[in-house]
Amino acid sequence: MDNRLGEKIIQIGSGTIIKALLIVVAFVTFYYLRDIILVVLLAVVIASSVEPGTQWFLRRRVPRVLAVLLIYFVAVMILVIVFYFLFLPLLNQSVTLLSGLPGYLGELQVWNPLQNSELLSSSSVIEGFSKNFSLAQIIEQIDASISSLSNGFFSTASTVFGGVLSFILVIVLSFYLSVESAGVANFLRIVTPAKDEKYILDLWQRSQHKIGLWMQGQIVLAVIVAMLVFLGLTLLRVENALLLAVLAGIFEIIPIFGPILAAIPAVTLTLVSGGMTDALLVVGLYIIIQQFENQLIYPLVVRKIVGVPPLLSILALIVGYKLAGFVGLLISVPLATMLVELLNDIGANKAAEVKRLQSSSKK
Repeated sequence: MDNRLGEKIIQIGSGTIIKALLIVVAFVTFYYLRDIILVVLLAVVIASSVEPGTQWFLRRRVPRVLAVLLIYFVAVMILVIVFYFLFLPLLNQSVTLLSGLPGYLGELQVWNPLQNSELLSSSSVIEGFSKNFSLAQIIEQIDASISSLSNGFFSTASTVFGGVLSFILVIVLSFYLSVESAGVANFLRIVTPAKDEKYILDLWQRSQHKIGLWMQGQIVLAVIVAMLVFLGLTLLRVENALLLAVLAGIFEIIPIFGPILAAIPAVTLTLVSGGMTDALLVVGLYIIIQQFENQLIYPLVVRKIVGVPPLLSILALIVGYKLAGFVGLLISVPLATMLVELLNDIGANKAAEVKRLQSSSKK
């Protein structure tokens, strides 16, 4: 009996080899050009964020170029105003906080229950353990970390967008994509197969609309929360209210855990400077703001518009930061928005196919 009867012959054609080589070349190219690709993706996100404002001007018969120029001019003016009226006071508060932080950390010694316990006088074992259980070493380590952080602040800030050149490229590309109404669509037509062109363009248009709304929603959400935190902390006479409010606004990019992370420094500083009562009041303030945000602001501003689940947003932020740092953090949720649109389409097509098969089987 011929043993070859049970063997399966696998033939690999030249077309398969070419496709495999093209995939390898694409991955290698992506790896070496990853910085440029990230710049382009960030520019696309910014251009998508500008698009709703551009459409508002277009409906009022303002030329597209003039509309984009007006939007960018307003954005620059807002940045200048924020820098003058917010960044400089924020910098002063940051310097004051960093200079006084060793004293705040030293006051944490009073919260060591063993060192202040009356049991120390009755047990030498507990006394020896308590003396070793000191926050001094922890405070020294935190002070050293703060010093290294402050020394490397400007070097970190200079690499946020991958340097000045990358920042300029982001602005120029985003402006070009905003002026060209079909700039990204034309690029997609070039790289997309003809049979998938219609669907890809439709997917991009829906994703672009949601990305723009998401960016606007995040900005509105951050501003509202920062204002509420600033007003609340000011009424409670908490020091560094402006700095803590800006921190709360920044942390709004992280769903669910963002408000908790923003509350930790506020509660800690209030605890060491004002006591337990003031700290509990600050905790209550952040709980009220978080409930107001979860029940009203976030559903109306972000979730209802974009439809990205909070868990997916968190995973996207983690993966984006791990792969591409700060820029990856900025583009992660917009890319997740496109992924959600794609998955929704796949689910709808699958449901339609199942329904068609069920109807045909009944016949």
